[in-house]
Amino acid sequence: MMLKQIKFLMIGIFFGIVLLKSEVISWFRIQEMFHFQSYFMYAIIGSAVLVGAVSVQIIKRFNLKSFGGEEINLTGKPFNKIGNSVGGLIFGFGWALTGACPGPLYALLGAGYWAVLIAIFSALLGVITYGYLRPGLPH
Repeated sequence: MMLKQIKFLMIGIFFGIVLLKSEVISWFRIQEMFHFQSYFMYAIIGSAVLVGAVSVQIIKRFNLKSFGGEEINLTGKPFNKIGNSVGGLIFGFGWALTGACPGPLYALLGAGYWAVLIAIFSALLGVITYGYLRPGLPH
């Protein structure tokens, strides 16, 4: 079991290096995107959406299973206009304020950007807050 965890850790480290070297987690690249000064990040995000869409179609068409052999259930979630809008605004404001999407925060930490600990702590605090508030939120 431990060997499997190490394998995933190594894949994560490799992915973090790719994010760092491709400048996808660069604050300057993200700032260029938000100021509409460069298409670089839009191309990266667009290619990720394309790869995701093709991957979902392949999973559905060939009824692929997970590495553990479990069935992959790709059911959609209901759209909530207010919840999705408010959540999207909070996510976007957080991204604009920190200059980092939550995904690569640990890659930034691994690259030695210690200030990202504030963003990691804030993200964890947001998750905990959501967990407490979720029962009272509209579904």
